[in-house]
Amino acid sequence: MDKNMIGKNAGIIWNLLNNGERWEHEALKAASGLSDRDLDTAIGWLAREDKIFFETDTINHKEYLYLSLDFYF
Repeated sequence: MDKNMIGKNAGIIWNLLNNGERWEHEALKAASGLSDRDLDTAIGWLAREDKIFFETDTINHKEYLYLSLDFYF
């Protein structure tokens, strides 16, 4: 795996997250068709660029990912 493939996979995840909803890891995996490794490296890429946020639902004990939308005017 190289940086280009990780970047491409990050783009796939970015497009899925772009709907404004929170996603669970398994739902992203199913929707993207990526393996665990490919999905996790793409998430790492986006996290390193501060493009996504992670949220824990303490009631349901679930982890969610969602897109960081920063608007600059």
